[in-house]
Amino acid sequence: MWTTFFLIAIGLVLGIGAWLLFMWAVKSRQYEDPERPKYRMLEDDDEDNR
Repeated sequence: MWTTFFLIAIGLVLGIGAWLLFMWAVKSRQYEDPERPKYRMLEDDDEDNR
């Protein structure tokens, strides 16, 4: 029976940790512009080499 409580406690700790990590990422503006990186590869870099 203690194994069940142990696994529930580990699951709660990991879930809360993941939620806190997600909240940190949102507050540090990690998700500010998710569309930009896929268009960055289409930009022409030849102007910088001239």
